[in-house]
Order: sequence, then C-alpha cells, then structure tokens
Amino acid sequence: MSTQPPASSPSGHGGDQPYADRVYRSGGALAGGVLMLGVTVWLGGDAVLRGDGRVPVVSLGALLVAVPLIVAMSLRPAVFAGERRIRIRNPFRTVVAPWGAVETVRARYSTELVAQGRTYQMWSIPVSLRARSKAHRHNQRLASGEGPRRGLFGVSTPSPDDYEERTAPADVAVRELRELAERHREEPGAQGEVTTRWSWETLAPMAAGTVLLIVLWLTA
Repeated sequence: MSTQPPASSPSGHGGDQPYADRVYRSGGALAGGVLMLGVTVWLGGDAVLRGDGRVPVVSLGALLVAVPLIVAMSLRPAVFAGERRIRIRNPFRTVVAPWGAVETVRARYSTELVAQGRTYQMWSIPVSLRARSKAHRHNQRLASGEGPRRGLFGVSTPSPDDYEERTAPADVAVRELRELAERHREEPGAQGEVTTRWSWETLAPMAAGTVLLIVLWLTA
C-alpha cells in the first residue's frame, strides 16, 4: 500500500473539494494489474486479429469482460482523503463521505469506514496479518531490550529505523484517516450526506461482453 503526497492541483466531485491531499493505493495490486492486463490484451488481441471462424468474436466478448474486471479489481481502487471529505473508489462503486458523517475508520481483516450507520470497505488499503504480526514481533523485541533481528547468515547492518517501533502499513493509513476525521469533523465545509455512485464505465462493457458471450453460446 502506497501513500502519495499532496497533489499540486485539486480534483473535485460536485464542488471545489480538493480530494488528492492524500492518496492511498496498493502498489502490489497496481503491479499485478498492469502485468495481467498486458498479458490479457496481448493474448486476446492476437486472437481477435488472427483467429478463424468465431474465435475473433468470442475473444472480443472475453476481452470486454476481462479487461474492465482486471482494471476494476487492481488499478481502480484508491482512497482520496481531503480536508472536507473522503472519497473511496472501490472496484464497482465510489463512496463520498464528508468527515462530519464519518463515525470511525477501522482495520480488522479489512479496512472499513463507518459513516451514518453503514460500513464501507476500502479495497485499496489491504490488511496484511503477516505485516501486522511482523511489526508486533519487532516491537516485542525492542520492548524486551533485544536488538534488531539479524539478517541472513547472522550478518546484520542495522539502521536507525531498526531501533524504532513499527506499525503495519494498513494500520498507519487507518491512523492517518482517523486523525483527518477528528481534525475536520466539526468544520462547516465537512458536513453533508454520504453519497454512492456505481462505476458504470466499468460495468457497461462487462455487461456487453457477457451478453455477447451468451448470444454466441446460444447460437453455437
């Protein structure tokens, strides 16, 4: 999970709200999504251009389903936290919540935003139990007076960071979002209702590809 620095120019959603003060995305999901997208487009595009008979049409339908799905699950998820509200861009839906409507932000087995009695997951901030356990063991060693864990074959070149407490990336993000919510919750510009919008630009081509594949299957 990566946190990008404040953007130089604001982007709005129904106003002049600068969302991109902090942007949270999963670096692993981005890398995996680009790789999967490249392979899918390469194989599917080759079948569309060089296939015989019904292969090009079937491949086109499969691409209409697969490409938006890969984009939705890996490249699209992001969390944009600004001074007035938070925008959660999940695979198929975008949630906009003013800080005044946010009750809490928490990380259990997934990161969640609770606002106006409803819970919304944040796909771009995955919870890694392994990273959380690793940070906990590191902090326990420091608390017991032990030094940093040695590297491979006992060779260790500790840095100053090795002597500081660690926190899992998801927990760091949750802490930052909680601080933003507490800081801006009472501000007049941070009031309003939670709004949601379906990602029709993703769902529409997937629906078209699914219909095309069903028609081809029925007419085979």
